[in-house]
Amino acid sequence: MKILVTAGPTREFIDEVRFLSNPSSGKMGFEVAAASAQAGHETVLVTGPTAIPDPPRVEVVRITSADEMAEACLSRFSKCDGVVMTAAVCDYRPKKRFKGKLKKREQNLNLELVQTTDILAEMGSRKEKQVLFGFALEAKAVRVNAVSKLASKNLDYIVLNSPESFAEDKISCEIIDRQGRGRRREGISKRKLAREIITILENLINGTS
Repeated sequence: MKILVTAGPTREFIDEVRFLSNPSSGKMGFEVAAASAQAGHETVLVTGPTAIPDPPRVEVVRITSADEMAEACLSRFSKCDGVVMTAAVCDYRPKKRFKGKLKKREQNLNLELVQTTDILAEMGSRKEKQVLFGFALEAKAVRVNAVSKLASKNLDYIVLNSPESFAEDKISCEIIDRQGRGRRREGISKRKLAREIITILENLINGTS
């Protein structure tokens, strides 16, 4: 199978040295990519800035911004059997990127932000045979938001988790299918969760689930 995985944060630059981002470490996505490769699948990992070494037998595409991640993913999507989108992509970027380094001013600086490409929604709209696995990060683990995202973006599964999982080796989450049925996982290692996700993908792609 051909599996596409995304990981890590994106960085949306304000000037040459400052950017908008988030604390994602990329651990979850790297574990998923490693599990996919270990299962014998042709695996591509598109990742934002991380400090994690490339997993064995995985094609790694390193990007910085949401636009770069969108281009890397969407150009490969038609040839994929499955996608696991763990990346914490910034929803907004500065409308204008300033040249050089902005100097401190007497007055406040107002930044105008514009939306970045919703990569998973775009994949959902282009979906044919592909299985789509998304992640929903909710500050209070609001389940209704995750279920809504699953439906609106035409996903097959979504993992609901919270910011406490950032940069950790373990995660508490709920794996939710298209019918709204959930599997709760408390303090599971990201490695073990990655293997479970790949098994679910395999079963869906093979039509055994």
